Amino acid sequence: MPRPEPTYRDRLLAGALTCLREKGYARTTARDLVAASGTNLASIGYHFGGKDALLAEAIAQCFESWTERVEQAVFGTGLATPREMVERAMAALVDVFEEMRPLLVVCVEGFAPAMRETVLREKMAASYARARRAGVGMIERACAELGIEPPFDPVVLVSVLIAISDGLLLQWLLDPAATPDSRQVVDALAALAPLIAA
Repeated sequence: MPRPEPTYRDRLLAGALTCLREKGYARTTARDLVAASGTNLASIGYHFGGKDALLAEAIAQCFESWTERVEQAVFGTGLATPREMVERAMAALVDVFEEMRPLLVVCVEGFAPAMRETVLREKMAASYARARRAGVGMIERACAELGIEPPFDPVVLVSVLIAISDGLLLQWLLDPAATPDSRQVVDALAALAPLIAA
């Protein structure tokens, strides 16, 4: 069957992602969005309530597509040991920086305006909340498949892993050569565990 034509909403979101990649959050205008999407100014207000809400939704989609990639990496190739699952998750969080650079820059560019723009801040906070829920679901699923209990509060564990990923992303954007890869990250975490437990 032929694919349905994209709706105005879909076209606006695709156009917003294009503008965010090419111009950044602060420099994208409503006219840029119209030109990139092939729609009209009224459609932005009708479907999203305004330019900022449209850009916020596009940034939220970036976060969510990254979360989906992590889940696919963890469970897409069958059962594994707990360490292998952590390695898969960290690889999908860290070793993809180069491939995902345009989208990740979009995500990072959203932080500064989010401090002053309520709509964007709420969208990004909701994206993080969905990422945490998805991460908790992944941990619970992995533990069930392995027949073990979660070793720690899954919500806290996911928040820490997100913080590590976000911090490494910022370092990588500034100095890629000095940023550890996923295997080095997992090795460092494994090395810390006995020291902290002592």
